[in-house]
Amino acid sequence: MNLHEFQAKQLLKRHGVAVPAGQPCTSSAEVADAAQAIFGTGHGLAVVKAQIHAGGRGKGVFKDGFKGGVRLAKSADEVCTLAGSMLGNVLVTKQTGAEGRRVNTLLVAAAETIRKEYYLAVLLDRACGRPLIMASTEGGMDIEEVASRTPEKIIREHIDPAVGLQPYNARNVASALGFKGELFSQACKLIAAVYRTWWECDCTLVEINPLCVVQSGDGEAVMAVDAKISLDDNALFRHADLLAMRDLNEESPLEIEASRFNLNYIKLDGSIACLVNGAGLAMATMDIIQHYGGSPANFLDVGGGASKEQVSAAFKIILSDPHVKAIFVNIFGGIMDCNVIATGIVAAVKETGLKLPLVVRLEGNNVTAGRQTLAESGVSIIAGDSMADAAQKAVRAALT
Repeated sequence: MNLHEFQAKQLLKRHGVAVPAGQPCTSSAEVADAAQAIFGTGHGLAVVKAQIHAGGRGKGVFKDGFKGGVRLAKSADEVCTLAGSMLGNVLVTKQTGAEGRRVNTLLVAAAETIRKEYYLAVLLDRACGRPLIMASTEGGMDIEEVASRTPEKIIREHIDPAVGLQPYNARNVASALGFKGELFSQACKLIAAVYRTWWECDCTLVEINPLCVVQSGDGEAVMAVDAKISLDDNALFRHADLLAMRDLNEESPLEIEASRFNLNYIKLDGSIACLVNGAGLAMATMDIIQHYGGSPANFLDVGGGASKEQVSAAFKIILSDPHVKAIFVNIFGGIMDCNVIATGIVAAVKETGLKLPLVVRLEGNNVTAGRQTLAESGVSIIAGDSMADAAQKAVRAALT
């Protein structure tokens, strides 16, 4: 589950990370109050940021031609004018696609005087199964670009999960970034607080880009000027307060419906719908469809113990996508009982009045009973003798 920038900053601040003063706004009245609070405390510049789950907001363009989802303002009146052009408008960025995202919330915050930008993130290094603090002196840029062009500028510090982050880990990162004196001490505290946020909130990613040295009175301070947090969906049962931050307006209606039935669904741009049990098999299914010249319409994993009701729900979700031309059901029964899947398929086809070509490949636990259920159902099904055979038949069916 992704959080908005303002939510990420609220969470970071709660764990001890310094962030710019600001507040989320959903109305012109809230914008006016936020602007007055910022300029009333002596700040000379404010920033108005569109809150959507997509990057590239600053370079984005609204559907009515207004440019920039991140804008600076020199007065409270200018903040209100900018907000009026953003709230309720649809912002298109390189990550939203041509359809864009409607801006329902703005973050109005103090625009700090930035002296230097850095990059900082905490994530899981799956190669070694350990938390990883990743940092760079090249803040404000895509970390992938930095890694590609100047990999030597990527700092990596692995954390032993058995003992957690130790003071020397934070010092290693702060030193490698070049912090000294009072800023070194601030950076160590901030790095520890960012890691604590990642660990205690069951995050998959906490990214601060840019992490900045900003002017603070007569001195300088280390502050998280922008933030991105992704949470582990599987751990949300432990965090009712974090689950309450979920913004359904930022999610696909089909993905929301799938979550109601504990189905893992992601809509794609192709024409062959996939219904598979297991994430690995689902990835392989999409690959083999692509290999034989087709294009998957979705990632849909029903899990290892799907019920007849979940299978029926999965079919309804698939059929809600008008781009689907054929359906490929690829099941390998380990924990899963193939006959349960077969029963669910038959019920779903009859309930929905399915007219699209349906290709089914069943293997594994109780597969004989499953195939018999399909054969005796009277439902029009194209059987696949193998994964490759079924994929080729699905591709042909989608093209006819």
